[in-house]
Amino acid sequence: MTISDDFLLAWDALPDGNFDGLYDGRRYGITKTVRAGGRQGWIWAEELGGTDRISGNLYRLKNGAQLKPCEMLEAKVVDFVTRVQPIG
Repeated sequence: MTISDDFLLAWDALPDGNFDGLYDGRRYGITKTVRAGGRQGWIWAEELGGTDRISGNLYRLKNGAQLKPCEMLEAKVVDFVTRVQPIG
């Protein structure tokens, strides 16, 4: 899957660090970290009071961005990042 500019804009718009967010009407505790001058990032989200998890690494390489989801489909991470609404 090609990483779209919309995904990258949504990724960049999410706060770094820990925050809560709403996705599909459910509340998630989210951690986003960025390293190496923005070239590497990681996101972990856990549904509060539920069982859903989201996890993936983003690498911004010279030949383009690559998303490496952790034990889930890439489409799930992309959908979460582009649709989650930070709270507060």
